[in-house]
Amino acid sequence: MTFPQDIAEGDMPRRRFIAGTGLLGLVLASGVAPAFAQGVPASRRVRVGVIGLGRGMDHVTALLQVPGAEVAAVCDVDQRRRDAAAKKVEEKSGTRPAGFTDLRRMLEDRTLDAVSIATPNFWHAPAAILACRAGKHVYVEKPGSHNAREGERMVEVAASTRRIVQMGTQRRSTETVREAMQALREGIIGPLRMARCRYDNARTTIGRGKAAPVPEWLDYDLWQGPVPERPYVDNLVHYNWHWRWHWGGGELANNGPHALDIARWGLGVEYPKRVAANGGRYHFQDDQETPDTMTAHFDFGSVGIGWDGSSCHPRKAEGPVFVTFYGDGGTLAVDAGGGYRVVDPAGKELRKVPGKTSDVPHFANFIAAIRGEATLNAPIAEGVKSVHLCHLGNIAWRSGGAVAVDPAKGRLKGADRATRAMWGREYRRGWEIG
Repeated sequence: MTFPQDIAEGDMPRRRFIAGTGLLGLVLASGVAPAFAQGVPASRRVRVGVIGLGRGMDHVTALLQVPGAEVAAVCDVDQRRRDAAAKKVEEKSGTRPAGFTDLRRMLEDRTLDAVSIATPNFWHAPAAILACRAGKHVYVEKPGSHNAREGERMVEVAASTRRIVQMGTQRRSTETVREAMQALREGIIGPLRMARCRYDNARTTIGRGKAAPVPEWLDYDLWQGPVPERPYVDNLVHYNWHWRWHWGGGELANNGPHALDIARWGLGVEYPKRVAANGGRYHFQDDQETPDTMTAHFDFGSVGIGWDGSSCHPRKAEGPVFVTFYGDGGTLAVDAGGGYRVVDPAGKELRKVPGKTSDVPHFANFIAAIRGEATLNAPIAEGVKSVHLCHLGNIAWRSGGAVAVDPAKGRLKGADRATRAMWGREYRRGWEIG
């Protein structure tokens, strides 16, 4: 089918956001929207394929609540996950989606309008680039890239193919967070000086992996996809790849994008001029290569952003604060659920607003944008800037503690060859991103 953005500029007037308030308003007002097909003619439905069905099951659940979205295909290298997702869609919608092991075969389906990508990080950019080139619009989970070069390349390909690409930083579509950002712009705590991000968890040891036969339900060769091959070990799939540099980017790339995106959004900044990072693997001696405890600071010249991550120690005594903004007139703290609290310099609470995050409004925004009824809340060009901070933080940590950055372009300045090599990665033959 043809949507407004598929028609050349000037050939058809583009609907403004107000035209999409019916779709988005239904989702927001009802909490749980009707099944995807109800009330939307077939010619206006957006057929979506979901790739990666761990976190992707949340994508399926959200899309089934967005009027006009149809989960038409599911894809995973794990047969168990693929079958579970197909069953769920069939139970909720009455129609069983097509099932795929290889995302390249899914992308050959010309009836699909879009894909949502919830694979491991090292698949995000290669999958998104392939999808754009196949004519699909893309919703891609954070961080959207394994390294800085992949982020740059995604933005380039999205622009050249004229595809709509949304990053899965869903708080960009959370009304209370949007309200908090507007309050900052209106000066509720005066001139801003800094934002501090905090994340904690109670992760346990990943142990020492042992060589083992690949499970019969897993296509491990395809799971590795674009990255150079490594032998299968029993503590890698489906989650612990996060903590090995070959596949992941540690906690900073895992959960950092959510908080750093809010911090950058609130401060209105793009690229820093200097990044410093410190920390280590303090809790367990195992296969994890990335730090479990880490601080990073991003200096933008006039303001700064701090990140404080603690993967293996839940800091409950410090409360649920996620991102705190510091201004001359007080602080504004956003919690992980999307609520926020404003306090004056003397500690008096001026405002407290509860919140609740959900994937549904973010997917509704994505579907409305495809239909020409809205603009994206988290376009890839914006999302990549936030994730760029994560990559710079990891590069700083891995290269000795600090790096200088060109604040106009976000590129490294004066880095040695080993540090510059962390900007990108090697790929298996045939999977290069260009």
